[in-house]
Amino acid sequence: MSRPAYLADHDLNEHIVSGVRRREPLIGFLRVRDVGMSRQPDEAILEFANEHRLVVVKSGKSFPGLFMVRQSSPVGPIIENLVLIWSATELEEWENQVIFLPLE
Repeated sequence: MSRPAYLADHDLNEHIVSGVRRREPLIGFLRVRDVGMSRQPDEAILEFANEHRLVVVKSGKSFPGLFMVRQSSPVGPIIENLVLIWSATELEEWENQVIFLPLE
């Protein structure tokens, strides 16, 4: 087991990063610009974070939801989940949620 390390997305308030570093200098907290990714799309940033085992910290802006799909997952259950979500829920139910598909 290891302690989490963080990757600040480009829109995260810089005061958060500097405050965490001041409070506990041992915490690993990179910024996307520190690793040359400030102009990269979210997909590339998430891939980098996954490869380096970093937790992404983003701004608190509201978003309509995020469904994450592992590329190695079978597509059938993912398709079924998306159809079910579309037919049985409302958009507002997914606001600010990060969900991995397929649902178990």
